[in-house]
Amino acid sequence: MCGSELKTLPEGVQRVSFALQEAGHPHAPVMLNEAARTAQEAADGLGVQLGQIAKSVIFKRKEDGAAVLVVTSGDRRVDEKKVSALVGKVGRADADFVKAQTGFTIGGVSPVAHLNPSVTLLDQDLWRFEVVWAAAGHPHGVFQLQPEDLKRLTGAPVADVVQALLEAGI
Repeated sequence: MCGSELKTLPEGVQRVSFALQEAGHPHAPVMLNEAARTAQEAADGLGVQLGQIAKSVIFKRKEDGAAVLVVTSGDRRVDEKKVSALVGKVGRADADFVKAQTGFTIGGVSPVAHLNPSVTLLDQDLWRFEVVWAAAGHPHGVFQLQPEDLKRLTGAPVADVVQALLEAGI
């Protein structure tokens, strides 16, 4: 992208696109015709496995109100107890908190380009895939990357942050 294309993109996608360009990431965001608010919608729209969707889940840390971003594989459920053991007690974050902290609405939260820094953890199960897709700041926007790119772009540690498969009903 040279810049003129950015003006036609929603603000959140522009911010993500700029962050990716600044980091030298080779894949720009793409806009899907259908919404990708859920991991399943994104997987269906891209024609990929559900697990290849790097979904962003935001929690609120109870001790200081910090946003905690967990980027997990789309076919997994985050285990709040595991997350709390790593970063301190967390609870659910409402839509207003997510928007205020990240600048993105739920269904389009990117793992990069947040308005305010988030405590971030990456699900080790993402490394099952060579290529994953993450939200790009809008319910129709996504971008391609490899799990190692995600680690490089966020600087976040890789951890076991998901429920056991039997516990999650998988």
